[in-house]
Amino acid sequence: DHDRPLTKRGQDDAHALGRWLAEQLGRVDRVVTSSAVRAVQTWEAAAEALAHDPPVDVLLELYQSDPGTVLRAIRRVDDDTRRLVVVGHEPTQSALVLALAGDDSDPDAVQELEEGYRTSAVALLEVEGPWSALRPQEARLVAFGVPRG
Repeated sequence: DHDRPLTKRGQDDAHALGRWLAEQLGRVDRVVTSSAVRAVQTWEAAAEALAHDPPVDVLLELYQSDPGTVLRAIRRVDDDTRRLVVVGHEPTQSALVLALAGDDSDPDAVQELEEGYRTSAVALLEVEGPWSALRPQEARLVAFGVPRG
């Protein structure tokens, strides 16, 4: 499964994801992605919608991982990084987002997330403080979407 490529639909959705990220963030400073072929291809297609190419860390440890592993990878990100994209897999992504989302999160975004983190879904979290200090319930979920191409 690690070497499975994106389908045509997946490529179209990844392009839509890139447009969503460009609209929501404008700029991405760094990307941390699973080493799975489809995860890397998702980012490559999404990045086409951005004005610049941020550094990308491809991590084997994010494939078939758990939320704690992903959180540890996030904590290693340089604190100069303001806008981080994490490309991963279910059910890890939704579990991590729900663990990080604090009480001041957007209730509509939380409800949409709880209804299902479908393929190509994206959660936008705001974090105050350094990545190295990120703990559960210390982020704010501000948007959730499922961009489709």
